[in-house]
Amino acid sequence: MFSEEYMFSIPAYQRPYSWRVDQAQELLDDLLGYLRTGGTKLEGIPPYFLGSLVLIKEESSPRAQVVDGQQRLTTLTLLMACIRAIVTDENVRRGITRRIYDQGDIVSATENHYRLTLRERDRQFFRERVQHEGGIEQLLAGNEALPDSQQRLRDNARHFMAVLRDLDPKSLVRLVQFIVTRCYLVAVATPDLDSAYRIFGVMNSRGLDLTATDILKAEIIGAVPEAARKTYTGKWETLESDLGRDGFGELFSHIRMVYRKAKPQGTLLKEFREHVSPADPVVFMDQVLGPMAQAYREISDADHASTRHAEAINDALRWLNRLEFKDWMPPALAYFTRHKGDPDALLTFVAGLERLAYAMLVRKAGVNERIERFSRLTTAVEDGDDLAQTGSALQLSPLEQHEMYAMLDGPLYRTHSARALGVILLRLDALASDGSKTMQHDQITVEHVLPQTPRPDSTWVLWMPSEQERQGWVHRLGNLALLNRKKNSSASNYDFDRKKLAYFSKGGACAFPLTTQVLQQAEWKGTVLQTRQASLLKLAEDHWQLAARTAAAKSSVTAATSEAASPVFVLGGLSHQLQATGRQVDGQFVVFAGSRARADWVGTDGGYKFLHQDLVANGTLAPPVGEAREFLRDTWFSSPSAAAAVVWGRSANGRMSWRVQDTGQTFAEWEEGVPVPAGEADEDEGEDDAKEDLYRRFWDQFLAKANARGTLFQRRTRSANPWLGVGMGRNGFRLNVAMTQGEARVTCLIHQEEAGAALFDLLHAERAAIEAELGAALDWAPLSERKRSRIRATTGGGWLVPEEAWSDLQDELVTMAYAMDRVLRPRIQALA
Repeated sequence: MFSEEYMFSIPAYQRPYSWRVDQAQELLDDLLGYLRTGGTKLEGIPPYFLGSLVLIKEESSPRAQVVDGQQRLTTLTLLMACIRAIVTDENVRRGITRRIYDQGDIVSATENHYRLTLRERDRQFFRERVQHEGGIEQLLAGNEALPDSQQRLRDNARHFMAVLRDLDPKSLVRLVQFIVTRCYLVAVATPDLDSAYRIFGVMNSRGLDLTATDILKAEIIGAVPEAARKTYTGKWETLESDLGRDGFGELFSHIRMVYRKAKPQGTLLKEFREHVSPADPVVFMDQVLGPMAQAYREISDADHASTRHAEAINDALRWLNRLEFKDWMPPALAYFTRHKGDPDALLTFVAGLERLAYAMLVRKAGVNERIERFSRLTTAVEDGDDLAQTGSALQLSPLEQHEMYAMLDGPLYRTHSARALGVILLRLDALASDGSKTMQHDQITVEHVLPQTPRPDSTWVLWMPSEQERQGWVHRLGNLALLNRKKNSSASNYDFDRKKLAYFSKGGACAFPLTTQVLQQAEWKGTVLQTRQASLLKLAEDHWQLAARTAAAKSSVTAATSEAASPVFVLGGLSHQLQATGRQVDGQFVVFAGSRARADWVGTDGGYKFLHQDLVANGTLAPPVGEAREFLRDTWFSSPSAAAAVVWGRSANGRMSWRVQDTGQTFAEWEEGVPVPAGEADEDEGEDDAKEDLYRRFWDQFLAKANARGTLFQRRTRSANPWLGVGMGRNGFRLNVAMTQGEARVTCLIHQEEAGAALFDLLHAERAAIEAELGAALDWAPLSERKRSRIRATTGGGWLVPEEAWSDLQDELVTMAYAMDRVLRPRIQALA
């Protein structure tokens, strides 16, 4: 590397010099250690391998752009310059200088040729303070504030000088000879950036990873007209320096999401190219990256400046930044870049965004739900929609308000992670202080006031003798307090007075208003907990505007004609002791107050056992009467199976167990739009078990016939459900054979989140040909609102057919299934 064969330059897209003292020290220690163990004769020392370089370089030219190896090349050059600054032999000093740069000659009219040229921002500094003679002395003597990369050069130079000054002159000369003649790097050269980056991915040894933003910089700045390229390189590097490399990378991820509006399916680099792909790099820099970077800094630092509402805006931003997820950032960027000069609009937006994001946190919304919701909000911002309007993506629906309130009123300590719970309590703590101060404790813990397992002789048990009452309160808001130090398990069971004095306070005071509330109580009884719970819930209800939640609870029971609500379903069991009613509302299943569930879980451990226990603990399920507990409030479940499992106290297939009150349809039959006349409903789990045995017998016989015909069902086993399905050779397509009370059917189900309806339409365009080839008419239903379409063939029969007549029905279903597969499978596989 220290020869005329190479003229290294660091491209503009590379990061600044990043090695710190510990990395520079490791390099020097390695060199000195290897040199000392290598023998007395220089030529007898085995070669020392310093790793690989990845370069963009033409074979006939010494000019080489460094894709990987900048940190080692820069540090070795710095080390050589430091040795030159210490040695006194002029021959040695001149020899080192020739390895660092070729001096120009006035007579020959030539300029200096540097072995290594850094990025433009550091280029001149590196030449004057490192590469030129006397430069190291200037570097060490200076005390001015420097950019990070230049300060690291100074720090590493000071370390090198401190170590090298302890070496005798002969050892210094031996070290520099060893570096120049016995240290090797493998240089891998390729003529273009793409292939260099691929090589870099597998050969990087000492350097830091080249990020997607480095590659994008090369592509975007490289497409800027040459006359303006230097200006926009400076703009890019200024933004990167202001945000830091990590923050700059996160900004690009958020910009990608602003454009993509969907869960990422590939790398940042790939998706940025596909979905952002700026046609005009100058417009992108001026109108997208610049404004977004400024907005990102303001939002991330909670440092918005305006003539009105600045502190209120920044307060909401601080609470948003405390969340463990950042899915809210893309719509925030979109809004800030469009409404920068309107503080009234910004305040309204960030208040609504904080409300929405905290609702996601409290409701435990998954990443897919968050991405979908915040992407809709980004679209609404870009379209200029009225975000204050009911039903907008920024507003919480009455049902979401109800769910948020119900979760806050539940056993939060058990249902939420420690980090999420800490943020929720800190938010309520700030509200309890009337907004006069915002706690910024980096480390907090959430503690139970009433212990989880109090001693039988403690005052806790004296104040609250009922174990059921204690378990109903222990994990709820009213019993939780904040501390800004680590947990102390030995203090958890202290009696109340001692716990207040020794654990919850220092000298009778505490930094958290929520904990101060605890210190003010003389006793910790159920009435105190009830009052505190109500007070905290009122804070949440007022701040997050949850007043419409009561309408959601009421409408879920009474609005039978609501578009979002299903018919009423019923479920029974345990000789009529278990009786439950509910309906599907906005994708969730609500069981109505007054329903009765099994008193205790009798199924296997796991599954919904803990959900059943939580509903008992938080008072949703009342104390037992006989073998049942009553639902004291409407209760939302993620699925009909979760609801059925809690009612029966064991695992259950809710899609088959819940039946429409008026028709006897199963939930699955209602969901698929099957018109089924009223019939018998399962009134007891014993009857359900009998039905499962019936299903198994039917499918055993069906599979024997189907496998004798071909291989379509050969990997299937019998089912305990009234349906049986197999794949059709493409994701999202399934062939189902099913029975209802009055009919049998074979259905091609198409279930794809994004393209389901479109794929259905392509098949529907061939309806005449398909039905002609099949020799029968089919029922075609897009069902786009449920993202599930179907193509169905039906025949008479169903579970009303006596068992002795099953054989003919099974033969007909086998024939229908193979015919549907034969006609549809090749068309499905050919779909674009």
